[in-house]
Order: sequence, then structure tokens, then C-alpha cells
Amino acid sequence: MSKYADFEGLRTQAVTLRREGLSRRQIRDRLHVDNNDILNRLLEGEPPPEWTKRPNAKDDLRDRARELRLQGLTYDQIQLELGCSKSSISLWVRDLPKPERRRSPEEASAIARRGWERTLSLRDEERRRAKQEAAAEIGALSDRELFLLGVGLYWSEGSKDKPYERRERATFVNSDPGMIRVYLSWLRLLGIKEERLRFTLMIHETADVAGAERFWLDFTGADASHFLKTVLKRHNPKTTRKNSGENYYGCLAVRVLQSAGLYRRIEGWWYGIVGAATESDQQNRT
Repeated sequence: MSKYADFEGLRTQAVTLRREGLSRRQIRDRLHVDNNDILNRLLEGEPPPEWTKRPNAKDDLRDRARELRLQGLTYDQIQLELGCSKSSISLWVRDLPKPERRRSPEEASAIARRGWERTLSLRDEERRRAKQEAAAEIGALSDRELFLLGVGLYWSEGSKDKPYERRERATFVNSDPGMIRVYLSWLRLLGIKEERLRFTLMIHETADVAGAERFWLDFTGADASHFLKTVLKRHNPKTTRKNSGENYYGCLAVRVLQSAGLYRRIEGWWYGIVGAATESDQQNRT
């Protein structure tokens, strides 16, 4: 406790820092006060600065939830009214008296179901809004950005050459139409002519094969003669497929003819990216 001997002097410093807008942690680090009890005494009576206070976006919801609870509403009814989780409601109103049961179990179940549906609807809207905002952050891609993105995309999903199995050819396989679109845009950026592309659909035999073939033909805009024979995956009756439904179009393989030179450049580009990223990371660490 020797370093706290001049308590009043230390308190003067702590109060001054508090009024300058510093947080408890900042004051603790600045004055080297490791004891929380001492820190509490030093800051006694001094309100925290506004910027350290927690966001009060839910304060109105909490007050409204307490009003509804005092009116006799249950957690399910409050959830249906406000669209917030029952765990939050429980924290906000647990000190208030519990209302008398005024409904049958069936009615309670229906209210709970509607409340949960409301919560799911709000979550779906939040997901949609977050994705839209993130998409808007991207903006236009420069040629260099598309180039680097395409290299990483290929190295993630494209075929690789192995010392024990030489496969120096550019073949990209994916089921996501967005991935295929970006990859084809990248090939065009590299100057690869459409005449050098060949497409192969790989799909489960129980799927809508003809529909998937039409989808990929329209999606790529390629000549039908560039599509090779579809590869059917045999169905295993012991397994339950989850990649099914009307939006299942199988996987599309995109192969570039005479692509050994292209593949070698892709591999070189990738290791160039790895080296540049490693050097940048080392600089950030120093």
C-alpha cells in the first residue's frame, strides 16, 4: 500500500483525468492503480464520461417491457409486442411481480409461436440489411483487384499440380454460380478466348439433370458445343442428400485447353502473393 500513501494527491490526479474524459481503464493504466477498491475510492462521486456509457438503444425497449409487465403481460406477450428475446425481457422485468395465468396452454403455445416467428423475422431482416450494406462497401473492382482475387479464387478451388501427379492444366470446379461468374471474368481479363473453354456438369443422377444443363448453358452464355457430356453421380440410398431442391444445379467444371503455361503462371502468381503478404505481415509485427 506504500504507493497509495499520498491518497489525496492520487485522488486529485484521478479526478482531473476523469473530468478530462478518460475511462477507468485509462486512469488505472496512467496512475498504475492495480487495486479496484482503491480505484473506486479515487473516483467516488465522479460520473463516467458519456463516451464510456453503454449504448442505450435498448433502454426504450426495457422501459416499455417493464410497463407491459406491470400491466399483467407475460414474457410471450411482451416478446410478441416488442420483438425482442425472452432472455432480455427476463433480465429487464425479473424484479416485478409475476402476472396471474389468464390463458389456456394452447393459447400460451400460440402466443409463444407468434413471438418466436416475430423474432425470426427480425433476425432475417437484420441479416438481409447487413449483407446489403456489406455488398455496397465493395464498389467497382479495378483490373488489379480482379486479377489478385482471381488468383486466390483459383488456388482455393482449382486443380493443383502435385510432384506425384503432374496436372499442369487450369481446371476450376464449383457449384456457386457467383464463383463461376467471377472466375470467367478473371479469364477474360487474362485474355483467354472463349474458344479455349470447355465445360462439364457434374450432378447427382436423382436431380433435374436437364434443368441444370439448361441453367449453366444460359448462365455462362457459352456455345452448346463447348459443353462436354454430363457426369452423373450415383445415388447412395443409405445417405440423405441436403444439396437438393429447385436451386441445386450440381457442380460446373471449367477447363482451359492448352493451359500448362497458364497454370504455371497461376502458381507463380500465388506464391508471389504469399511472399508479399508474408513480408507485409512481418512489417506489421515490428
